[in-house]
Amino acid sequence: MPKINYITADGEHQVVDVPTGWSLMEGAVKNGLNGILADCGGFCTCSTCQVIIDGEWAERVPPRTGDEEEMLEFAADPQPGSRLSCQITVTDELDGMEVRLPRTQLL
Repeated sequence: MPKINYITADGEHQVVDVPTGWSLMEGAVKNGLNGILADCGGFCTCSTCQVIIDGEWAERVPPRTGDEEEMLEFAADPQPGSRLSCQITVTDELDGMEVRLPRTQLL
């Protein structure tokens, strides 16, 4: 099972096992992590599950869809590596992935 390292806005690392086939959002919500609100439940109709993916990890995930691009326009303080975590499916290749959570989603 892939391990995903969620890094909160205050720098805390929370490494969780996320089953293959789940989204990054599901992995965070179902493991009780703070910082991913997921108000729409993963239907790409809000931007409250924003994460920032940098470097090599950004190259390993599929590009943004048109719907994701639209929703990121509504995200608070989007960054170049901003993604909606509901749109990224965890695969074995993402084992060890680091994603940062924006300060705007602190709970």
